[in-house]
Amino acid sequence: MMNNANEISAKTTLFGYIGEHAGVSRFSTLINKLFKQNSKDAMMIPMNIRYDDLYFTVSNMKNSHLSGAVISSEYSSDVVEILDNSSSLVQRSGICDLIFKEGNALHGELFGVRVLTEYLKDARASKIAVLGTSGYAKAFSFLSCGFAVSYFHDNLEELMVMTQELELLDADINRIASGMQVDLSGFDVVLDFSQMEHLGMITSLAPLSFDMKNEKQFSPLKQRANELGTEYKSYDAMLEKLVDTAYKMISK
Repeated sequence: MMNNANEISAKTTLFGYIGEHAGVSRFSTLINKLFKQNSKDAMMIPMNIRYDDLYFTVSNMKNSHLSGAVISSEYSSDVVEILDNSSSLVQRSGICDLIFKEGNALHGELFGVRVLTEYLKDARASKIAVLGTSGYAKAFSFLSCGFAVSYFHDNLEELMVMTQELELLDADINRIASGMQVDLSGFDVVLDFSQMEHLGMITSLAPLSFDMKNEKQFSPLKQRANELGTEYKSYDAMLEKLVDTAYKMISK
């Protein structure tokens, strides 16, 4: 058991929380609180890592004292190429937010999107508008059983390729681009997984808008929700649920 001073011993299991602004996130603080409450000799260390240093940091985890790391959303697609093996969801979506060191190999998992789907079920959402074709859009599609999902992207050909890749039969695909007027008020939730720099073409949003951006990242969806007076939630809004799920996976 860790003592009250939270000292690290030679037997302490160490995990990292890797992000551009990891030090200002409450993720490490909250999960360390769970470790302590449950008498686990483990600790998570926030690691502020620039993009240019990401590959070196993660690949050298094999030779470090870390047993794994949680990856902040801004780096979730970049770490996949560094992994030695991964879950089928990571392989199919191309994103990873939890890495375990297994011997001399790095294994990737994805838990954040699972937490998001449970969050939306608890909110009793049914009709979902998904913007973009990123790994988050793919992962959500794989886990979206029970939701009626419509897909939006500025490139319809790219959107069709994604839905075919995901084997989505008769998918509802729609174009969204500058100069258009797009009304999304008929949905329960709008999820922005796109790379669009602005969403001014959206004239009406759903009651709830959500993306996987943290508070330090610019969110076009947050900006548009504020302009239209609707509710917006970020990655940080799910933080306690994310921490709880990560803790359970780490503690297995």
